[in-house]
Amino acid sequence: MADPRLTSPSQTPLRSPGSRLSLSFPFLREGSRVWEEGGERPRTLPSPLPTKRTRTYSATVRAQSSPVYKGVCKNFCRSQGHGFLKPSHGGEDIFVHISDIEGEYVPVEGDEVTYKVSRVPPKNLKVQAVEVKIIHLNPGTKHETWSGQILSS
Repeated sequence: MADPRLTSPSQTPLRSPGSRLSLSFPFLREGSRVWEEGGERPRTLPSPLPTKRTRTYSATVRAQSSPVYKGVCKNFCRSQGHGFLKPSHGGEDIFVHISDIEGEYVPVEGDEVTYKVSRVPPKNLKVQAVEVKIIHLNPGTKHETWSGQILSS
């Protein structure tokens, strides 16, 4: 038998290899109800999308040297911090992050924009819009500034 005075670093008594070990079900797995109801929450993983703050210097230089494209804001959600642009030359919609929007207005559907593109790591197969500038506000819509002031155009 194990000496009750001996304890492990976690302050639980040590057991001899021959003693029975009891398991409690269900196991605390991510996604199980016990995990969700329990006190400790799993830490969230960092976003794989490079924002202006997390973009490397070389990726920033490549983005700044890329040509300027025109497009239209397809949608943008300020609370989620991202949206999509529809290129005027056609093709797939392009992702835009809130940190890459320049100017004082929050883009809304139909706003004409200019942007440059940057590849999204790790595989560099997709692109995202950077240095996005609104060049023409969509008439007849309400626009909001980043400080929260609402203007009608």
